[in-house]
Amino acid sequence: MNAFRQLPFHQLHRPGEPFVLPCAWDVASACLFAEAGRPAIGTTSLGVAAGIGAADEDRETLTAMADLIGNISQVLPKALLTCDFEDGYSDDPGAVVDNLRGSFAVETDATRRQDDALAVTGINIEDSARGRLVAPEALACKVNAIKEAFPGLFVNARIDTYWTGQDNLGDTLERMRCYVDSGADGIFVPGDLDLDVITRIVEACPVPVNVLASPRFSRNQLAESGVARISTGSLLYRTAISAAVQSLEGLAGDRLAQTANVLSYLAFSERSTAQSSS
Repeated sequence: MNAFRQLPFHQLHRPGEPFVLPCAWDVASACLFAEAGRPAIGTTSLGVAAGIGAADEDRETLTAMADLIGNISQVLPKALLTCDFEDGYSDDPGAVVDNLRGSFAVETDATRRQDDALAVTGINIEDSARGRLVAPEALACKVNAIKEAFPGLFVNARIDTYWTGQDNLGDTLERMRCYVDSGADGIFVPGDLDLDVITRIVEACPVPVNVLASPRFSRNQLAESGVARISTGSLLYRTAISAAVQSLEGLAGDRLAQTANVLSYLAFSERSTAQSSS
């Protein structure tokens, strides 16, 4: 048995008992998700990209993502963090490892980094670049290189067949087998998948399966399909922005400010900074 499966983040992945992974876009959202009792926190590349005026999944967010993880780690030093690592920000597996090490390596003292320790306990890495699927061998080589460099890191291999509109279960399963054979700890298949498709993926997959939160299926329904993790992706970020726009429209329409279910300024300020002093 792989000893790393006993690590706290790895142990959260229990098929049929999925945990919900909220994806933060800044330190405040991460703190609020931690206070809500979520056992781990992810990041949304869309939210991070939007924050710097960049396109999502276009290899432009590495610096911003590294800064976000560094800042969250300072405020929530005990949190289990996983991040959206896009496609590794390079075609070359060695460069992908260098990107990971250079962006997330932990400072152990004032002068030295511990290169085998990272500020994240997991990453998602995908098999598409700039919206297009790449050959599965490309991601397999990256996964293999990452696991050799960081064997304790939970590598969630993201299969973008359905995400890019290529709803091919056979290709999805072939990619799944390729990534698992290369050392992936989990498989993530985003998209609007039917339950029977999710079930077939889970039945064929020897490692935990991750899907997106669905407007069609509840957590219990996804649990019955054997899912181990449900990610919010960019949903919470888009929900927050949508609510802000709706609030603005109300004010412009001469309606009173709706504050009944909104954190006060003081409460928000206390929650978004208190974790670092606890």
